[in-house]
Amino acid sequence: MPKRKNTFSSWRHGLAQRAVHTAWAWVQRTGSVTAEHPGRLRFGAIGEATRLAFPLGTVFGEPWIRLGSHCIIAEQVTLTAGLMPDLDLGPDPILRIGDGVVLGRGSHVIADTTVTIGRDCYFGPYVYVTSTNHSYDDPHEPIGRQWPRMEPVEIGPGCWIGTGAVILPGARIGRNVVVAAGAVVRGTVPDHAVVAGAPAKVVRRWTPEDGWQPPLRTPAPVPIPDGTTPGQLRALAELDESAVAQLAELETEG
Repeated sequence: MPKRKNTFSSWRHGLAQRAVHTAWAWVQRTGSVTAEHPGRLRFGAIGEATRLAFPLGTVFGEPWIRLGSHCIIAEQVTLTAGLMPDLDLGPDPILRIGDGVVLGRGSHVIADTTVTIGRDCYFGPYVYVTSTNHSYDDPHEPIGRQWPRMEPVEIGPGCWIGTGAVILPGARIGRNVVVAAGAVVRGTVPDHAVVAGAPAKVVRRWTPEDGWQPPLRTPAPVPIPDGTTPGQLRALAELDESAVAQLAELETEG
């Protein structure tokens, strides 16, 4: 026999669940970091409308971190300048993040020497960017106790860095570059390229003379015409395949 449902207990559980969700949403709003409400963090600069979501990842060396405006730093993102907290890193910034940058959840940007991220770069979740690598020169000393090697990292404007990508010390990534998910990037990547693999290699590139090579397999998205209303977009979304085909025929005849 099925047990009788305890309506009162179910109601109490639902009420408690809503209360927890409401409280957590309040904690997230209150704990987020902005220029107006930086909390304990004192960044070298934090631009207008930039927000670090709560809960934060590890953040230290913030006086040497400069964040542009309209950036979105998702939950559990680590931002560090220097090998450890409470170091004097001199007069110049170590980590520079341009305007309009989005760092996905759980990403890490480790700047023991200079790391520069250009404007309008978008990072998927769990991307790892570091200017430091372990050295293993001495075969008799544990690797973790050997002094690391550091090289500056530069990511040009307009890039898309896919989920789980790793950007290694010395990487120089051009503008409007796509880094595929899981790629491991080192060295120089030219502008308008797509790189993939470990180590990452250029798999597609655009030049003014030849366009995209190899050619793109799908047509470029068509921008929404100016003046299109939300109602018109909803109506288009409700069309089935036959209706779309009929509209295409009318357009061809016209």
